[in-house]
Amino acid sequence: MNLGTLTERGDSSPSLLRWAWLSIAAAMATIALKLWAYLLTGSVGLLSDALESVVNLVAAIVALIALIIVSRPADSTHHYGHGKAEYFSAGIEGLMIFVAAIVIVYSAIERIVHPQPLEALGVGLLITLAATGINAAVGWLILRAGRRHRSITLVADGKHLITDVWTSIGVVLGVGLVALTGWLPLDSIVAIAVGLNILWTGYALIRNSVHGLMDRALNGEDEARVVDIINAFVAEYPKGELAFHALQTRESGQQRFVSMHVLVPGQWTIATGHDLVERVESAIALALPGAQILTHLEPTEDPRSYNDAGEGHAGVDTAG
Repeated sequence: MNLGTLTERGDSSPSLLRWAWLSIAAAMATIALKLWAYLLTGSVGLLSDALESVVNLVAAIVALIALIIVSRPADSTHHYGHGKAEYFSAGIEGLMIFVAAIVIVYSAIERIVHPQPLEALGVGLLITLAATGINAAVGWLILRAGRRHRSITLVADGKHLITDVWTSIGVVLGVGLVALTGWLPLDSIVAIAVGLNILWTGYALIRNSVHGLMDRALNGEDEARVVDIINAFVAEYPKGELAFHALQTRESGQQRFVSMHVLVPGQWTIATGHDLVERVESAIALALPGAQILTHLEPTEDPRSYNDAGEGHAGVDTAG
């Protein structure tokens, strides 16, 4: 039985930590600015925006902890590394967003019941716009870094910051209309809309976290690359000589895992079969950098080779 080789795992370099530190710094700066804007104006809409930035800070700290854990190499008790820590980070961030949304909606409803006049709206909105600019720049940088390094933690953090940007823009527009019209309930309506919006963001983060913890298969694009490689190798040999089945894939943070069974004629030498699976693994590793690939060699003529043909991705069974 050929167990193949395990290629190097994905990039979990500690250098990614600098993006988490940047997110923490940005959150602290925006919290200070947005709370200042709230204290000047008394706007519950601006308060809701400040509360979301508090969530950003806690989420950034959780992301930093997760990235520290992920950067640890595989050890005797974690043979596949610590990549799933990223899913816990995204899940915790999603839960915190739910809590923030509840607080925001509650504060908004209370303000509808007990309205209060707003003050210094012009200065408060300018301060909020400055904080929004910080979030936009940092969120874009972190999201780009997360996609480049395939870090669900950084992607989640970046998306949250970008969501905060749109939230802030909505708050500024809403509170600006309050300043123009003098209709105070609009401030609370804007805050409620903010709460509902970030609830959706929290749901998406928790959903993606659960998918990762449940060992969901690779996305369609990555699996299609593997299938194309398999079909290319099958086409190199006479019909029926080479086949693949039981393709299984999963994702763990930055890491991707691929396993499959390779069926070859029983008269092949071990060296011939080994050369083939080395070529297959190398081709997949080139298409999916950092992927861990496991192959199992089986003789085409042995009926036992087909007992597990139904496992994994049914759409790539070439054993016919």
